[in-house]
Amino acid sequence: MVTPQLFGRWPDPASLAAAPPRELEVVIRSTGFFRAKAKSLLGCSQALVDRHDGEVPQTLEELVRLPGVGRKTANVVMGSAFGIASGVVVDTHVGRISRRLGLTRHVDAVRAERDLSAALPKTYWIAFSHRLIEHGRTVCTARAPRCGECPLADLCPRLGVKPPRPRH
Repeated sequence: MVTPQLFGRWPDPASLAAAPPRELEVVIRSTGFFRAKAKSLLGCSQALVDRHDGEVPQTLEELVRLPGVGRKTANVVMGSAFGIASGVVVDTHVGRISRRLGLTRHVDAVRAERDLSAALPKTYWIAFSHRLIEHGRTVCTARAPRCGECPLADLCPRLGVKPPRPRH
C-alpha cells in the first residue's frame, strides 16, 4: 500500500538515502514499526549507494549484510526479484502451515527453512512460499482454519489444530 508513494517520492537508493527521516516515517507509518523501518530503509539505501553503486546485489551473502535485511528478506529478494532460489522463505504463514502439515516441527524460521529446503526440490522453493502464504491468508488461518474447504485436507495431519467447539 505504501509502495507507490514511497517509490514515487524516492525512486532509487540515492534519493531514498537522502530522504528526511521524518518524511519517510510519515509515508511508511501504516506499516507498523515505522521508525525502525525508516532507519533500516535509510541505512540500506546508503549501503546500496556506498557499496554497490546503487544496485541491489544478487547474492544472499551480500544482501544479509545490508542494514535491515535478514535471511527471510534476502530470500524474498533473490526469488521474487532475480528468480534465484536461495532458500525457502519462512514467514509466519509458511511456518505455521509447514508445522501443521508435519514438514517441520521447528518454530525457528532458519531451522524450518532448513527442513523445507531438504524436503522440497529446489525448483519449487520460490513458488512454495508464495502459495503457502496465500493459503495461510485465505484457508489455513491461524485462529480458525477452514479444513473443510482445504484442498490439502486429505494429506494434512492437522498438527496443532484444535478441533472446532461443538455448537449448542
